[in-house]
Amino acid sequence: MSTPHASADSQSTGTTEPAQSSGTAKPGAAKEVRAEAERRRTFAVISHPDAGKSTLTEALALHAKVISEAGAVHGKAGRKSTVSDWMEMEKARGISVSSTALQFNYTRSDVAGTDDEVVNVVNLVDTPGHSDFSEDTYRVLTAVDAAVMLIDAAKGLEPQTLKLFQVCRHRGIPVVTVINKWDRPGRTPLELLDEIDERIGLMPTPLFWPVGIAGDFRGLLRRGEDGDAAEYIKFTRTAGGAKIAPEEHLSPAEALALEGDTWVEAAEESELLSSNGQDHDQELFLAGQTSPVIFASAMLNFGVRQILDTLVTLAPPPRARLAIDETAREVDDPFSAVVFKVQAGMDTAHRDRLAFMRVVSGVFERGMVVTHAQTGKPFATKYALTVFGRERSTVENAYPGDVVGLVNATALAPGHTLYIDKKVEFPPIPSFAPEHFAILRAESASKYKQFRKAVDQLDSEGVVQILRNDVRGDASPVMAAVGPMQFEVVAARMKAEYNVDPKIEHLGYSLARRTDAASADELNRQRGVEVFTRSDGVLLALVSDKWRLQYILKELPELTLEPLVAATD
Repeated sequence: MSTPHASADSQSTGTTEPAQSSGTAKPGAAKEVRAEAERRRTFAVISHPDAGKSTLTEALALHAKVISEAGAVHGKAGRKSTVSDWMEMEKARGISVSSTALQFNYTRSDVAGTDDEVVNVVNLVDTPGHSDFSEDTYRVLTAVDAAVMLIDAAKGLEPQTLKLFQVCRHRGIPVVTVINKWDRPGRTPLELLDEIDERIGLMPTPLFWPVGIAGDFRGLLRRGEDGDAAEYIKFTRTAGGAKIAPEEHLSPAEALALEGDTWVEAAEESELLSSNGQDHDQELFLAGQTSPVIFASAMLNFGVRQILDTLVTLAPPPRARLAIDETAREVDDPFSAVVFKVQAGMDTAHRDRLAFMRVVSGVFERGMVVTHAQTGKPFATKYALTVFGRERSTVENAYPGDVVGLVNATALAPGHTLYIDKKVEFPPIPSFAPEHFAILRAESASKYKQFRKAVDQLDSEGVVQILRNDVRGDASPVMAAVGPMQFEVVAARMKAEYNVDPKIEHLGYSLARRTDAASADELNRQRGVEVFTRSDGVLLALVSDKWRLQYILKELPELTLEPLVAATD
């Protein structure tokens, strides 16, 4: 991208003059696009809540020198919230409930200042940690090329981590594992590796091994190609972890003299890993069979540079993407992109709506007119932005892997495709099956116009699914959500952005099934069942519980009651 967020000491991305409006029309454009795509690394951080995901996101930005000081853990007295958490609810609770995008330049530390220096453009998409927002995280995972799986050193693999890993496996996304919070008491490193291998069938292949047990994090042993101890990276703490932790690189002999038995134990464990075949193999990593492992403390900024170096070295650049018709859209084909998120209210000074698109192929130029695949209509891209948390700056051009925010793109929704020249449409993003349902009303009838506008906005963003039927009417739509915290987000945003006090009344349904018009009347006559129309026109039957559903399936087998497709099916 021509203007990624960067501080004064960051390096230029080195982009060239914009291509012609066809996206690859000028001479040599295809070669330029391939070269620019090769520099991109687009990834997401996934984890269970409270594993340190947003803290790590900010630590990565700190090491890339795009912020001068880390905000540390949000929600703690006297400390800032992280740059990736912009919603007041996130700052107050210390959790991420919405995905956001950060873009910055990074040069691998071991080549900086040399003739081999390559400036990588990093597109980091921070994701919600709470399980109630799994659907938002899944949308992000349709837009990235790799993922960082963050694990708490004391807790190991947790339910949300397991669920998101399965999504990565389903989509063929390579995973780099980071075992975080090594500065606190936790489990043994070998125990954690065994759990990863046994529970998810992913062979962990550590690139760096901790020197010192959990709670006594002294530094990292960098493993050589055969698992030997190549060097010792010793870290020094900074006040509150607000600055980059100084590193000292020592030879194995110097490490032995300094750390004694602690170094010996780390070196012996590294050799044991090699005897078990747990050395990095790039082909197996890209095939999703192994995962490079790094031990770190995002709070102290220990091991963070090693994570960035690993990502730009080993994570794959943007690749071809399959369209609905199974044809591959190569990175040097004419421009195409997929919308993976829509978000409004990111800045009270800009009451606009951003549609985040991931560039799949070709060159994006601000102002180019593209085709919206779902409607076949032209779409102008005059207002295009790159975002850094809540901050924004104008984008002139972008390449495969880049994330661009299109302003006031009211026609766009998650899963939509934009393209020029050769027609393409990428597969839609499936919706999760909702399990929680509530009626939404405006407390004051005088605010009904603002209420309707807010409902339509939040529905189009995918914050919740909005269901309607003739009995309840437009004044009482029903919200369908994966988790109840989504309802809290709706209430908070309606109040903050539209000055509407909503009234939420929970309904006694727990299941949703796809149905059809021929079955709707009979289903509406059944006790514990109500049929609604979703905004996309799909008919959903809400059922009180699984026993009621089983009864209807047995007694009325002619009715249509189909399970909603899960995101990993």
